[in-house]
Amino acid sequence: MNDSELQHTHLDGVDEYNNALDTLCKLAQRNLYLFEKDYDGMGFNTEARYETLRNFLLANPAHRLFVLAHDTHYLTKFCPRMLMLLRQFGTGMFIYQTPKNLQHITEPFSVADESHYVRRFHFDDPRGILAQHDPEKARALKSRFLEMWASSHPAVSSTRLGL
Repeated sequence: MNDSELQHTHLDGVDEYNNALDTLCKLAQRNLYLFEKDYDGMGFNTEARYETLRNFLLANPAHRLFVLAHDTHYLTKFCPRMLMLLRQFGTGMFIYQTPKNLQHITEPFSVADESHYVRRFHFDDPRGILAQHDPEKARALKSRFLEMWASSHPAVSSTRLGL
């Protein structure tokens, strides 16, 4: 199989989904867009994911990590590694919370650049798909993400004082 050939991998559980998120984070070359309900149980405080995201942000000062959640409580209370990344890369990483009028959106997804994505069918359904080299659908998800982002607000500051 060619490295740039369309590839869809069906995911049948939380472990497979978390592994797919790891794969997606490693595929990102410029921008990474992450949307989850609250990130609980999604592996965002593991050392491996922290190192992957840290390496992504260190590789180039133009790299951007956009984190969007309906509820950021889990990230702020139980993901100190994500907060360390935010403090270290405050100009390249952002954590936003969706407003109430977007809380009806129930399909988590993440997009790397405009080529790859991971998505589940519902927050409560561990089944999903990892798509590699699928620019058409990746761009559509990225566009959806950016629409949500534009209506959302910063939820976690890169400084302790929130300044």
